[in-house]
Amino acid sequence: MKSLFKKIFFVFYVLLNGQFSQAQNQISVVDLRTQNLKEPLGIDTRRPNFSWKLKSANKNVLQTAYEIILVHNKVSLWNTGKIISSESIHVSYKGDSLRSDTQYGWKVRVWDNLGNISEWSSTTFFRTAFFEKKQWKANWIEIGFAEDSIRRPVQLFRKEFSVKKKIASATLYISAHGLYEAQINGKKVGEAFLTPGWTSYNTRLQYQAFDVTNALNSGNNAIGVSVGNGWYRGNLAYPKLKNVFGKSLGLLAQINITYSDGSKEAIITDQNWKCATGAIKFSELYHGEIRDANLERNGWANVKYNDEGWNAVIVKDYSLDNLVTTENELVKKQESLKAVKYIITPKGEKVIDFGQNMVGWAKIKISGNKGDSIIIKHAEVLDKKGNFYTENLRTAKATATYILKGEGTEILEPSFTFFGFRYIKLDKFNGAVNLENFSAEVIHSDIKPTGSFSCSNPLINQLQHNIQWSQKGNFLDIPTDCPQRDERLGWTGDAQMFSRTAIFNFDVHNFLSKWMKDLAADQQPNGMVPYVVPNVLGSNVGASTGWADAATIIPWNLYVTYGDTTILRNQYSSMKAWVKFMTDHSTNNLYNQGFHHGDWLNIFGHDINKPAYTDKYLIAQCFYANSVHIIINSAKVLHNTIDEKYYIDLIAKIKAAFVDEYLTGNGRLVSNDQTAYALALNFDILPETLRKQAAERLANDVKNRGYQFTTGLLGILYLCPVLTRYGYHDVATKLLMREKYPSWLYPVKMGATTIWERWDGMKPDSSFQDVSMNSFNHYAFGVIGDWMYRDIAGLDTYEDEVAYKHIKIKPNITQGLTNAKASLETSYGLASSSWVLEKNKLTLDITIPPNTYANVFLPNKNKTITVENGHLLEENGNLKIITKTAEYIEIRVGSGNYQFILE
Repeated sequence: MKSLFKKIFFVFYVLLNGQFSQAQNQISVVDLRTQNLKEPLGIDTRRPNFSWKLKSANKNVLQTAYEIILVHNKVSLWNTGKIISSESIHVSYKGDSLRSDTQYGWKVRVWDNLGNISEWSSTTFFRTAFFEKKQWKANWIEIGFAEDSIRRPVQLFRKEFSVKKKIASATLYISAHGLYEAQINGKKVGEAFLTPGWTSYNTRLQYQAFDVTNALNSGNNAIGVSVGNGWYRGNLAYPKLKNVFGKSLGLLAQINITYSDGSKEAIITDQNWKCATGAIKFSELYHGEIRDANLERNGWANVKYNDEGWNAVIVKDYSLDNLVTTENELVKKQESLKAVKYIITPKGEKVIDFGQNMVGWAKIKISGNKGDSIIIKHAEVLDKKGNFYTENLRTAKATATYILKGEGTEILEPSFTFFGFRYIKLDKFNGAVNLENFSAEVIHSDIKPTGSFSCSNPLINQLQHNIQWSQKGNFLDIPTDCPQRDERLGWTGDAQMFSRTAIFNFDVHNFLSKWMKDLAADQQPNGMVPYVVPNVLGSNVGASTGWADAATIIPWNLYVTYGDTTILRNQYSSMKAWVKFMTDHSTNNLYNQGFHHGDWLNIFGHDINKPAYTDKYLIAQCFYANSVHIIINSAKVLHNTIDEKYYIDLIAKIKAAFVDEYLTGNGRLVSNDQTAYALALNFDILPETLRKQAAERLANDVKNRGYQFTTGLLGILYLCPVLTRYGYHDVATKLLMREKYPSWLYPVKMGATTIWERWDGMKPDSSFQDVSMNSFNHYAFGVIGDWMYRDIAGLDTYEDEVAYKHIKIKPNITQGLTNAKASLETSYGLASSSWVLEKNKLTLDITIPPNTYANVFLPNKNKTITVENGHLLEENGNLKIITKTAEYIEIRVGSGNYQFILE
């Protein structure tokens, strides 16, 4: 019925807004995407999906039809003809199956409801990967010499080959056991670092595709690849944990060349390659690198290099069944930060401050004598006396050591490691320090910024800055918990809580979709989800609610914000398996077994005798209900009526069991604290008749504590949204505005440039929390961003038509703020909500992208509401009033820019 209503509304909207009117401007098509990416190389599906955006200066624009043409070598292979549809995102290819290792192009044109037909878009291209393993002609190769088993230096592989005909195209397909960096004729291939990235290697090892057409010369060529430990066999998680995925490094590479005459050739890793070691004597992600420039093999990736002293490689017969193409954005350098201050500490240490806690490495220009060494150590903070502080790194050495060759100016930076830092300390550094010779190179996955938020409070703006920088620093191929100490793991709890905030700030569609496939790969046969993904902690370490629920929460959040049903189809069996695990381990519909982290890092720590320690099984039951609710919604989207019916019956039993076990007859929860009420109210577990009083209990607890929260990781996400939802936005606002510990603004006042792991990571006297767990770049508590964007600025999407097809604009005018603005580059285009309060006038400016519409909620406490050039709201025929309440006037608008002035 709801689907029928949508179709009727669409037809009505088209007619209302003027098939017969004369348009002011033409419509155009921009930002074409294949599999959510711009011109991807190496997609792994024969039936990709296509997306585009509409651009028009007109209002109330809806797409009414589209036409797509797909070509190969300028020959049309698929033409949809005119398709009557408003679809413009994730439109599935329905032509003949595509071929492997082939470049295709496509273009699109559209019709709109104002009588316009767009020009054809420019043609965008993509390349398919290997659909079958037999298309790999390359072999795995390893070094053919005895390795230094202590330092395990970076390994070098090289091969020369000849190109005798004119090249039409050439693509390098490459992966490694370890991290690789490839060169062709002495030049780096691509812009990525830390390839092939981190996945659950035993089941999913990524390979990358690079267009190397222009890198090859007519005649002789050379390819060289260096391979380091990385995540594959490097130190992970614990001081003695190494070789998690394997003991030996290896390389797999294949250059597929197509010549202009149509013939083909493959340059592959085989017995004809040679191997050696070079300048990088030691390389570990936690500990850093040792690079001796005197051991550099100059020109080793060029032709005519003398490799007579190199060793032959060993060809290995490893299975290729775990190879998968790369679907997410690779790690790249994003920006370079200048050094802002040179410090001599009270201990006499030479320290450089880059002004921002970040992830990457320091790049140094230096001159010295042959054999001189310089040691660079990394730290996030200085201690209370102003000295360099590294105790919170635990066993991670986080050190880059360089030995100079003494030949003019040398530029020093590592290759196969990264650091989390704001400060560097220079050891064994002679001479004057010139800040111009130091920069901090920022790296993270090449996810593009999409969302922004600002308001009249500069401390909150800095908080938003800190949220985004913590996301950048920890979205390094996987969502890590922290980037500096001996951990840097993909903790599922942190990621699921932060996922909606992350999705707003950056385009993480493919980034998180890839990680969810690894979660499913590491999930145990009984449905148990591990604490970290990729799982390096052991097969029986998992099943903690709030952590394992990443299996359900993240796919649903991705679907709601990006509108791609593929993520639900791909993850549906994993989602159901996790719920089945909880069901199998429940007694009388209560999931009350096993170990759970609970409300991790609540302000009272983990002392069960403290008053705000939330019962872990109460938390478990809440998340159990939520995951079942998500599967019900997912089953509806996937038209699985049998599952939908089953889980509707199950959730009723789960909620009833919760009420029987954890709710008193007077409506009080047995854990009478903020997290318990926030979870029970957010997940709609309480009977409707008791929700109002439960919200009042929650609000009173916050107020009675002086507007202080007691929540930890699992409760903090829901606290402010629940308060706002039940009419206590003023209470939520005072929580945000609080500047003393514990609060979001306390770290800001203490000079934080990223989100801290602990509310009091640095105490008011500048001493530190427990060094065993005290990261200063830890995005988890940045989840408040989601509430700021959706409830303060009021920019949200409905779930009836997801991905901001149906937009919700409902700002909450916030005590203590005079303005707030959020903008988001959605799948359809830019949407924004901005309000300004000046004396007795409220101005609301909104932007709704083409091919979408919005419900706008205007505060109904004003004598007059004017829209555009002073016209009263009631006089504007393009705006439809939906409802009026004591609080809001709800109207519907189509695409365009609007300004509402409320006197």
